[in-house]
Amino acid sequence: MSEKVLTTPDVRFERDGDIAIMTITRPERGNAFTRAMSGTFCEMWTEVRENRDIRVVIVTGEGERHFSTGADVGGLSTDGDGLGLVSEPLDQMLFLTGQQNKVWKPTICAVNGMAVGGGLHFVVDSDIVVASANASFIDTHVNVGQVGAIENIGLAKRLPIGTALRMTLQGRSFRLSAERAYQLGLVDELVDAPSDALPKALEIAREIARNSPNAMALSKETIWKSFDMGYSSALEYGWALVRMRWGHPNFAEGPAAFGEKRPPVWNPDPSARR
Repeated sequence: MSEKVLTTPDVRFERDGDIAIMTITRPERGNAFTRAMSGTFCEMWTEVRENRDIRVVIVTGEGERHFSTGADVGGLSTDGDGLGLVSEPLDQMLFLTGQQNKVWKPTICAVNGMAVGGGLHFVVDSDIVVASANASFIDTHVNVGQVGAIENIGLAKRLPIGTALRMTLQGRSFRLSAERAYQLGLVDELVDAPSDALPKALEIAREIARNSPNAMALSKETIWKSFDMGYSSALEYGWALVRMRWGHPNFAEGPAAFGEKRPPVWNPDPSARR
């Protein structure tokens, strides 16, 4: 699958070495997404999963006002059309983020403006969030008669429960600033201008990309899946992944490279045994 095929008028897919960058390119619509774009993101995440040369992903929006204002409300309808409002299981409906596509490669969200409603999918499902000072986070589900659930559960995992509920219940009248989001931990790196968000995300991504792909995938899986378990169960699951790692060639390559004072040469194949 080539980058030319992946890029559409609404989402641009680029490569910067071993880093993939997905950019929503609908600034005239607040970088809102449509039902068709879910399929586009699914194809892009499939490429990320299957392409061993891609080690880190960055998701961002075009322009300096909006990261993403979520689902294009103008496309909503009550008859099952629009954004695909049909009664299907969750894992057959949402394909916007790496988490929703079961991709365990490190993901950074570069928030360059307002992140509203469904745009929060990308924020709460990312591993690291970089935001510019003009960014803000708003949930408007209840304002348009929708249930705030999927993104809101993610917010409750990353914010104090009171803040997550204020966002959910007050709707557009409560705007979480980038500075406050940084103080509370929703944002991990705060930059000045919208144009600084992507460069900072790239800086972080290049440092991450130097590490063992297999070790990072299993480490990420350990931490995210721990939210679904009790503490003891999470430790047992983590220990199982640690032991799984012992047979991979990178397990030996890391210490060898350290001892020989050279950069490691990682094997990107997660199933490699020699």
